[in-house]
Amino acid sequence: MTVPDPSRGESAEVPPSDAAAEAEVEVQVDSEVDAEVDAQAGETGEAGPVGDGSEGGADGGPDGGAKPAPTEAEAELAAQREERARIERRKADKDGPVESGAKLSGKAADLLAAVRAVEAGEKSGTAFYENPAPAPRRSAPEPAAPVRHRQPEAVPAPPSAAPETLAAVREVLAAGGAPKSLAERVAALLGEGAAEALREDPWQLLAVPGVQPDQADGFARALLGGSAGPGDARRATALVGWLLERAALQGHTALELASVRAALAERAVPDAEEAVRQAVAEGAVLVFQEEEPEAEESEDGGAEESEGAGGAAVEPARDSGPPVPVLLGLDRYALAEESLADGLARLAKTVTAADWDGPELARACGAHGLVTHTGGEAARAEPLALVLGARERGLRAALAVHTENGRRRLGSDAGAVTVADLLSGAAGLARDEDGALALDLLAVLDAPQLDVETAAILVEALPDGCRLLLSGDPGVLGAAGAGRVFGDVLAARVCPQVASRTPDPGPLGELVSGIGIGELTQVEAPGKEVVIVPVRDAGEAVHRTVQLVADSVPRAIGVPAEETQVITVGHGGAAGTRALNAALKQRLNPGPGRFGGFDPGDRVAHSPVPGRTVPATVVSADAEGLHLDRDGEKVVVPKERVEASVRHGWALTAHQAAGMRWPAVVAVLPGDAAQGLSRAWVYTAFGRAERHLSVVHGVDQALPRAVAEGLAPAPTTRLRPLLEALLAAPEEE
Repeated sequence: MTVPDPSRGESAEVPPSDAAAEAEVEVQVDSEVDAEVDAQAGETGEAGPVGDGSEGGADGGPDGGAKPAPTEAEAELAAQREERARIERRKADKDGPVESGAKLSGKAADLLAAVRAVEAGEKSGTAFYENPAPAPRRSAPEPAAPVRHRQPEAVPAPPSAAPETLAAVREVLAAGGAPKSLAERVAALLGEGAAEALREDPWQLLAVPGVQPDQADGFARALLGGSAGPGDARRATALVGWLLERAALQGHTALELASVRAALAERAVPDAEEAVRQAVAEGAVLVFQEEEPEAEESEDGGAEESEGAGGAAVEPARDSGPPVPVLLGLDRYALAEESLADGLARLAKTVTAADWDGPELARACGAHGLVTHTGGEAARAEPLALVLGARERGLRAALAVHTENGRRRLGSDAGAVTVADLLSGAAGLARDEDGALALDLLAVLDAPQLDVETAAILVEALPDGCRLLLSGDPGVLGAAGAGRVFGDVLAARVCPQVASRTPDPGPLGELVSGIGIGELTQVEAPGKEVVIVPVRDAGEAVHRTVQLVADSVPRAIGVPAEETQVITVGHGGAAGTRALNAALKQRLNPGPGRFGGFDPGDRVAHSPVPGRTVPATVVSADAEGLHLDRDGEKVVVPKERVEASVRHGWALTAHQAAGMRWPAVVAVLPGDAAQGLSRAWVYTAFGRAERHLSVVHGVDQALPRAVAEGLAPAPTTRLRPLLEALLAAPEEE
């Protein structure tokens, strides 16, 4: 077999599409799927098997020294918690307390009251489906007010659990054969009485990310003995929550009732229907429907209602017509979606229309409070021009992106900030007396990377009258977390949608554009912009990848190894990120890994918070932790967080790479990755390359099949119907 090599100037060739082939792409809920691992970016070190009694944490770095100052991750998380608390306080002040929701108010109390009403048989399941109109909101600050820049304030780290609490939790974990390294996470989840709560209900261990049901079962048997059976109600309730949290890593904010029952049956729950009723009755999950079912008149003239055990109605009766999907969801995502829908509707309704001259995007944003914009990499110049033009009009306009890499690509004149910095206060934007950002226009690029919770906080931080532009490429992989915000807003069609007509240039632009419409075509690549490297197996894929990064691409294309990014399908497997990073480290920066597995000069992927990946380089380590250089920004990762938040980064998954681009990309498609491919994956991975793309190709016809037919089903979310209920479709021009 002849292997094309860019160093020899061999022609670039992409296999033709095979339209007759059947798609074999399947969306799987598996710990090795990159969407799940990326969404658990704060848990990148896998939880050890429950029962091994081993200690976790980084095994490198010296001990001792004073307690380190709050890290960037801790400060960011604390800022987001403070922002959520402020939002809830403001909602409570406006809406007033709800009697049924003790110690709760606003939307949270309404949901809790509805749960209790269903439990008592006072209301049917439809009580969960009502969508009240958004409350009146504050007005926007005067456009003439100047932007007041300020330095970000230091946010104290959240207090850690008391030593006696941690000691008690470690004792319980040891008794059940679980790693004591889980103690801090268990204490953070369960609070001061964590040890007692865990003894009474060992399956609460499932709430810790990375813990699997069989591990929790073993832990429960060790603590409870023979009474820990598969039909235990505590186990069933924990499994329902675990299934929904696991689904959230695939983008779902809710799951259909039938799929939850089927998944419980696969986990040996003897009565899946009763398990769901129990979870609803205990308030562990909420019940929703996509649409209001019509009330069926019974023979005596009354409307029928479904009844469940204990009065918890989870499936409305329906005598005729198509079945109405019943959804189960967790309250955190329900609150986020409803808050986001209310916020988007508020922005759409409170803007004062103005005539803005210029291209279509400017005219749409001048007349409307909510606008979407779609396009590829070249189309990013259009929102940039919009923001610069708004600033020239004297308006307070900001441009937000997903990553630091994306910010740099716009150039220093853009004044762009990352969404994380915008929410944490690090961007230095002024806020009004209510804590809202003092903005007249916010353009958010890379909008597909917004998960529902981040989007809800972002929209809540905008004042009435502020214009919001959501811009992005709908073909890329979505957020590594719950929600499909950009896709749902587009699908709802409740605001103007502006599609860019600016194509991405060159052979790479032509290739990626074709993939976006389901065509994998040959492209002319006179400058070796695209090269296909066929391989027989995973071992050869790793070998050829290292050769390309270390030798062929630098020599033939002129892109050094440090500017070449490897992208593969998942973390596990013979050619996943772990195997590739090990091989690339051995070739590019060999060393003993004396700092928790890392050496100075290692390329790493730092995940300061779940769902966010930041490329960095290791500088050194000391008593404070691992010192990283993130494109000139110095960051210290505490040694106890190294194992959980830092990985080698020569190779990333496509989910981790979304929102970023590099001069050269090597996309690795080993044979065992065939079922992990989809059109969105190929589109995202191939589209990360600016000048050169090498495809290490070992999946044969699975690649053209994935491009032609590999459309993964959209995750189950509620944002679209919520928006449709709150906003009428825009008038046709």
